[in-house]
Amino acid sequence: MTGTTSLTHARVLRSEWHKLWTVRSTWITVLTSAALVLGVGVLMGATYTSDGGDSDVDTVILTLYGSQLGGIALAVLGILVTAGEYATGMIRASLTAVPRRLPVLRAKAAVYTATVFTLSLLTTLLTFLTAQVFLSDTDQAASLTDDGVLAAVAGNAAGVTLLGVIALGLGAALRSVPGAIGAFVGGVLIVPEILGMLPYEVMDTVVRYFPTQAAGALGSATPLPGTASPGAALLALLLWAAAALALPALLLKRRDV
Repeated sequence: MTGTTSLTHARVLRSEWHKLWTVRSTWITVLTSAALVLGVGVLMGATYTSDGGDSDVDTVILTLYGSQLGGIALAVLGILVTAGEYATGMIRASLTAVPRRLPVLRAKAAVYTATVFTLSLLTTLLTFLTAQVFLSDTDQAASLTDDGVLAAVAGNAAGVTLLGVIALGLGAALRSVPGAIGAFVGGVLIVPEILGMLPYEVMDTVVRYFPTQAAGALGSATPLPGTASPGAALLALLLWAAAALALPALLLKRRDV
């Protein structure tokens, strides 16, 4: 590239797309996530019995229970997209090619978001429909046209994607794969559970807007007690994701590399 005049957002996006799909870790994490979601969904459907005590569980939550595990794999992918470049030193070449720096972070987030949401949505649709083959004669039988089901399936994919964007932001801010994984597990998965055990009513209100709890509210076809509404949950997740990207954006402007 002879100069910054030939640098366009489309070319930065194309570069990030190429980098995402030419590393082995992308294929491993994506396939692992899909296998976990589909495998757990089929297992839940194949082993479900109407008298087994799960009849009051939301059917979308039941069939997509594996999203909790699959989402962790995709969060690791988000961290590798950003922190992985710092680990290999490739970030120097990326920022040299794009001196303004912020387009690199925006392109990474855009490519990751589009990729993960599309793959997650396809996986959740396939998993739900496959599980329903086994559940067709039970009290958990449902179809995508039932009230709230399609929205919950799409909400599940959106929740998993936004959790991954938060992980991507942590990776970009901490610039360490182990550090970002630890921060994601501790801050996003464990801290809300600890806060929820505190004997203060206000904590119940606060915790429902934490990322994992908000994502859970998006993936339910029926309102869950003690959770945020889908609209409020989506807004909370968007704000968390925006905050997670704002910090590394600030650091990119202030640091040398």
